[in-house]
Amino acid sequence: MKERNRKKTQIGVVVSDAMDKTVVVQVDKIQKHSIYKKYIRRKSKYKAHDERNEYGIGDRVLIVESRPLSKEKRWRVCKALEKSV
Repeated sequence: MKERNRKKTQIGVVVSDAMDKTVVVQVDKIQKHSIYKKYIRRKSKYKAHDERNEYGIGDRVLIVESRPLSKEKRWRVCKALEKSV
């Protein structure tokens, strides 16, 4: 029963805040190649809901999976881990 309520979380950096109530968060992952054993850097961009427009470019944030909020928005910004200088 506890497994059903667990939501995915990811940590990333805000790369765009041009939209109203939305930020684009880039999440970097490092994976090991299955055959060559070399580390590969992968990056994904997610649109996340920011209700009060409080996060800016360069902020490190925690995003949480949520219900579909628009065509491409499936994440919410939970909290800021670091503010940009």
